[in-house]
Amino acid sequence: MRKKKRRQVFENVEVVDAGAKGKTIGKAPDGRVIFLTNTVPGDIVDVQTTKKRKSYFEGIATNFHALSDKRVEPVCQHFGVCGGCKWQDMGYEHQLFYKQKEVENNLKRIGHLQLPEVTPILGSKEQYFYRNKMEFSFSDSRWLTLEELQSDTIFENKNALGFHIPGMWDKILNIKKCHLQADPSNAIRNEIRDFSEKNELTFFNPRNQHGLLRTLMIRTTSTGEIMVLIQFYEDDKEKRELLLNHVSKTFNTITSLQYVINKKQNDTIYDQEIVCFAGNDHIFEEMEGLKFKINAKSFYQTNSNQAYELYKITRNFADLTKEDLVYDLYTGTGTIAQFVAKKAKKVIGIEAIPEAIHDAKENATRNEIYNAEFFVGDMKNVFNQEFIATHGRPDVIITDPPRDGMHKDVVQQILNISPKKIVYVSCNSATQARDLQLMDANYIIKKVQPVDMFPQTHHVENVVLLEKR
Repeated sequence: MRKKKRRQVFENVEVVDAGAKGKTIGKAPDGRVIFLTNTVPGDIVDVQTTKKRKSYFEGIATNFHALSDKRVEPVCQHFGVCGGCKWQDMGYEHQLFYKQKEVENNLKRIGHLQLPEVTPILGSKEQYFYRNKMEFSFSDSRWLTLEELQSDTIFENKNALGFHIPGMWDKILNIKKCHLQADPSNAIRNEIRDFSEKNELTFFNPRNQHGLLRTLMIRTTSTGEIMVLIQFYEDDKEKRELLLNHVSKTFNTITSLQYVINKKQNDTIYDQEIVCFAGNDHIFEEMEGLKFKINAKSFYQTNSNQAYELYKITRNFADLTKEDLVYDLYTGTGTIAQFVAKKAKKVIGIEAIPEAIHDAKENATRNEIYNAEFFVGDMKNVFNQEFIATHGRPDVIITDPPRDGMHKDVVQQILNISPKKIVYVSCNSATQARDLQLMDANYIIKKVQPVDMFPQTHHVENVVLLEKR
């Protein structure tokens, strides 16, 4: 039999820092780091370990001797169970401090890079209700709280519409009010859940793969448009239309009501047929007079107001002239490309997702931008010498890759091209640091600007300007 691992208890541990993935840091008596999930820097706590590794522990605070002056009262009733806003108990100015510190540490420790003075992080004016897209899951076996489990009550109704419990793919926390998306998001979600229960529409069971209702997506724009998409597992026309008609009549502000029937093992919709039930199959977002069409499968920055600030920083760093040919790598639906196009001679956007490039071309036509072209394909395959020979050698490259960063072949191709400037936008400063280190011999970092796109979380964007040495 395997020996049961003993959990250790450390007393009076001072929480000294915030680390990666939103965890906080204390030190064990032997000097090893302890990663914690329920503390704020400055707390003094007793810790029970949950995991032991060669160089660190993971643990949870079980007793608080002193509370940090960085603490604030969380606004959400679901805080501590829902994994969405792990930093709600930390004052916003302190969140910004630790985000900037993480960016600087990653660039220095991972990339071993020489940095100029880092521009102070740009905070978000809206610290709640800032997201334009939310996705919720239905479940017939909701997460029960500790108090519920310890009570004598028998819960016959275990339906839930909300978020996955962290680390538990089949358990859903029933959300009453979420502070991430502005009204009428909460009203729409709660009405859909209440109506479905009243009319005995079945909620999805992910383990046994049955039930009518699977997921709900709500998208909003700064122009007041609203998209609602309900994903059904079972194809029951009568029940489906009962719900959709009710939603349409109850919320006349919804401009796009759509659905999908998905019987796959997973609930991704990108390979599914989307059906428009009422209104349009898209909504529009605007930025500096540019209109961007967003459909159910489109990628668009989920904090619209802060995305505008991010794009302005990117454009300012690029400091384009009418003689500049710009390549926008990982262009998505071409938002950055179109945002900078009026300053440049021409912009070439490259993206792997065909639907995104279709949207980029359509948006460019709508916005009367005639100096931008968009091409689809895997970046490491498309972005080659033949492509450069056909479309020209760029003066400036803007790159905004996914969290994994750029493929080493893409980095090498950038070095081969040797543009005069590179603007690197990243949602993961660790992989950004790795890529920048590969370019360090040829380029010097001139500017660094962190941007907070996601208040109450540890996530942070970072923009870096590189110029040839």
